[in-house]
Amino acid sequence: MIGKDGSQLGVKSKKAALALAEQAELDLVLVAPKAKPPVAKIMDYGKYRFELQKKQREARKKQKVINVKEVRLSPTIDTNDFNTKVKNARKFLGKGDKVKVSIRFRGRAITHKDIGREVLNNFAAETEDVASVQSKPKMDGRSMFLMLAPLAEK
Repeated sequence: MIGKDGSQLGVKSKKAALALAEQAELDLVLVAPKAKPPVAKIMDYGKYRFELQKKQREARKKQKVINVKEVRLSPTIDTNDFNTKVKNARKFLGKGDKVKVSIRFRGRAITHKDIGREVLNNFAAETEDVASVQSKPKMDGRSMFLMLAPLAEK
């Protein structure tokens, strides 16, 4: 058993422990029920719960939410359209989001996967100063995609 100030009170019976907690006008909380013998602590349980919730709120405030934005290309994309898509991807990466670059093959274009892979590699090369390639270009059905993650800030 542990006292309200953190001191060891030794092994006590359940009745004795409850009586001590009642004297201190606090709660008896089972801290480690699986230990031999089980460990109980005298504390204000309401205050303890409040502190836990406060820590969880602080942890949620500090965590960074990473969204995945998608940029869609075609295997026959022209230079200006390509540059526009790169500019959009740079904007997303600047905000700290991950970018999924995908190429949708339509009709017989699926026979020329090498063209799509080349477009994705060019895209990765254009954004290599702000992003790192998280997953290499791979096929998924009729589309090929590549994941880019923003570079870690120094």
